[in-house]
Amino acid sequence: METLTQITLQPLLAEHYPQVKAIYEQGIATGNATFQTSAPTWETWDAVHLPHSRLVAITDSGKVAGWAALSPVSGRCVYGGVAEVSVYLHEDFRGQGLGARLLSQLIQESEANGMWTLQAGIFRENEASIGLHQKCGFRTVGMRERIGQLDGQWRDTVLLERRSSTVGL
Repeated sequence: METLTQITLQPLLAEHYPQVKAIYEQGIATGNATFQTSAPTWETWDAVHLPHSRLVAITDSGKVAGWAALSPVSGRCVYGGVAEVSVYLHEDFRGQGLGARLLSQLIQESEANGMWTLQAGIFRENEASIGLHQKCGFRTVGMRERIGQLDGQWRDTVLLERRSSTVGL
């Protein structure tokens, strides 16, 4: 595990994607981060994430330590202020508070862009991610039992949400 020296949060750009993709692949390899089994190309990733509220955590040596971004939950206009959260950390930087820093900044950016609800669907085994979201003001809405299969196994997800106290009142 690498220790955090100086981390800067900045907008996630195409040039960061090779490192972002590698971090995503680390998450995929855990078997408890996503239903995805491979990381997409930049073009595909870019197309399915909102153009705002995309962050990377950069070390003083230029290494991407983590990233966070939002995906729309629906194409229907009534859900225009609702997004799904993704937060991923490089394995060398987990457990040091960086996830909370990224998620807190993502919340601020989302509200500045008119988002009133953020949601996360997290495998119930991923206690660290559930705890991170709860620490950042997300509440558990419920359990989605056998919502999808990963490698032929049905998986449950915990559905969490965070309502803005400033947007959509």
